[in-house]
Amino acid sequence: MTEKVQGPASYFPSIEKKYGQPIQHWFNEITDKLAQPHMQIVSFLKDTHGLGHGHANAIVAHQLAQKKGA
Repeated sequence: MTEKVQGPASYFPSIEKKYGQPIQHWFNEITDKLAQPHMQIVSFLKDTHGLGHGHANAIVAHQLAQKKGA
């Protein structure tokens, strides 16, 4: 039985489908911004790339958790 993906990663398939880029593309877009506050990075994705709030938040939350080693 396959475990259902939960948390921010559960948004990744819909992000890829809606915006036409692999999730790694979005990770690369924010790599140099991970020292900034969470919402500042979310705003960057929304304002610069037109992502919706939930999708931008999922990308940022995932990457910040990875950075912390969670």
